[in-house]
Amino acid sequence: MISFSKSLKLSVIALLGVTLYASATPAPQRIDVKQMSKKVENVVVPLPNEIFGALNKLGSVNWREYVRTEKSSNFTERPRIALLLGTVIADGFIAVQAEDAPAVKEIGQRVLSLSKGIGVGNSITPHAKAITEAADKRKWENVRQELDRTQSSVQAAMNEVHDEKLSQLVSLGGWLRGTQVLSSVVTKHFSADGAELLHQPDLLVHFQTQLQAMPEFNLPIIRDIQSGLGEVKPLVDVGSSHISPESVRRINEITTRLDNGIVTRD
Repeated sequence: MISFSKSLKLSVIALLGVTLYASATPAPQRIDVKQMSKKVENVVVPLPNEIFGALNKLGSVNWREYVRTEKSSNFTERPRIALLLGTVIADGFIAVQAEDAPAVKEIGQRVLSLSKGIGVGNSITPHAKAITEAADKRKWENVRQELDRTQSSVQAAMNEVHDEKLSQLVSLGGWLRGTQVLSSVVTKHFSADGAELLHQPDLLVHFQTQLQAMPEFNLPIIRDIQSGLGEVKPLVDVGSSHISPESVRRINEITTRLDNGIVTRD
């Protein structure tokens, strides 16, 4: 099984980016996501710098358009809080990409609040403070590093109390938010190369397998996500073919629906 640390860092952040290159290198003739990936226990996961470096070369992205800071509903069910925490961490990386300091600080406090909701707040407090201080100084690389450390601290704290399944839900929530944003960017600036970044069938199957091993989390949102992943799979599992513009649009519709389900009360 992929650890929470590797899964969150290499799948969620893969879609949200740690560094957005400003390179003037010409765009490649064709993007092969497997050439910019790392295999972790038989699952291919795209690497963050390469994904967003490629997106940057395919066309400029207005990341502020995707920044989200409004607070979602308050939940008491720990699986729901874990999913929401994943989406909020994802939002943090988007805010860093946009260099939006107020949003970064607000999201940092939201991450802390949600972490407390699943019992790991003490591990996150110093990181939330460091994120706020770095954002005030516009030290974006420092913010990225603190977000990275936040993930490691959450992973360690959850492992200590044997909450590996909640860790997986954090990762899944972030992956869904990241896929929503990536598919939105590609829909607006479509190219076959950009669509190729969504070609991650093994990663999707990995999340499906994880959910199947969580029968105790019998919540409507979990069932909705299971169903939604089943809808996405044939859209991204296209072998050597290209993912079509219509498929990218459908992926965006499905992941938008699932993300909305995560952040709003049933």
